[in-house]
Amino acid sequence: MRRLALFSAVLLLTGVTVPASAHRPVRVPGAQHQEVARLADLSTTGTAASGHTNPADYAGLTHAGLPTPSGIPGVQVDGYFPDNSRTNTNHGWNHDSQFVVRLPDRWNGGLVVSGSPGVRAQYANDKAISDYVLSLGYAYAATDKGNTGAEFYTDGVRPGDAIVEWNLRMTQLTRAARATVGQYYDRAPREVVAAGISNGGYLVRWQLENHPELYTRGVDLEGTLWTANGPNLFTFLPPAIRGYEQQSPELITGAGFDPKSGFLWDYHYTVYWKLTQRIYAAELDPSYTGTEADYDYARRPEAHKAIRRIALTGRIGKPLVTIQGTYDSLLPITQDSDVYAAMARRTGLHTYLRVEAGNHVDGLVDAHPDQLVPLVPLLQQAIRTPS
Repeated sequence: MRRLALFSAVLLLTGVTVPASAHRPVRVPGAQHQEVARLADLSTTGTAASGHTNPADYAGLTHAGLPTPSGIPGVQVDGYFPDNSRTNTNHGWNHDSQFVVRLPDRWNGGLVVSGSPGVRAQYANDKAISDYVLSLGYAYAATDKGNTGAEFYTDGVRPGDAIVEWNLRMTQLTRAARATVGQYYDRAPREVVAAGISNGGYLVRWQLENHPELYTRGVDLEGTLWTANGPNLFTFLPPAIRGYEQQSPELITGAGFDPKSGFLWDYHYTVYWKLTQRIYAAELDPSYTGTEADYDYARRPEAHKAIRRIALTGRIGKPLVTIQGTYDSLLPITQDSDVYAAMARRTGLHTYLRVEAGNHVDGLVDAHPDQLVPLVPLLQQAIRTPS
């Protein structure tokens, strides 16, 4: 008994909580289906071996030098909320609105909630965010945003419906994860951090603007900026595509891309620029039938109307840290975070970190180690240290 009392006192002093029962029932409120597993290791080191993650979801998003923790025991809940779309094939469920919740045995009292970057599924942030925050003792929850893949735009009826759902699913999961954590550890989380990359960063911004009551603070890495009057993807991607196809670097830099990032343009034209323009036009301006290079946002009123449904305002209600690299060759910093920082400045709640030679995807650091700076370590540091 004396040993138990001493152990409890140490845990209290260090702010670490071990749940009273490692085998208590766990129920995610609102889930249509869930599967609960006690795991010896919740990190990707363990979950990749046990089948409780999908490495394809996070492939290429981090650099090889990012430390990978291991040996984090706890409980994982995989499941999905009611939905009628089926773009997410993880677990063979063919069901969208999938989520993962991880509850470490040694809990620091916090919760980190994230949405997937790009059009990836719920395990996309496992290396970039989940591994790190679990190693600190945070509980973690992530959503697939309600639709996934290059044909995410097939979900919904009206232009913009699929992206509107992203925000709703992030709110839904945050509420459910807060309740799940409170149930499992017998007390509410002391802080709830929204964190995300790219489209996941957009979710962080939108949540702090529209549901600040759910969060303590947020961290966004290169969040996508949507404004009806521009800038947005449709104002800078078409001229960049046109500039590449016409061999005119001036058009690309005129669209906002840093001229020093020119060594990345071949890759981004081939992998990102045309595909991104095409699938987001299919979502927000489905009547458009021209080429990606010829798209003229100023002449597309349907797109303006759709973007108003998902637009950001900068009116955040909780502290937010934004991080972006100057060599971002998908979302040029001058057309994204520079603009959002100006929008959010009047709140007094925004901290902005502009990183020289940071690119949109840390996986490219391995191919250009002398030219690029990884950004995920800065994201992790911002999650750990409130601004």
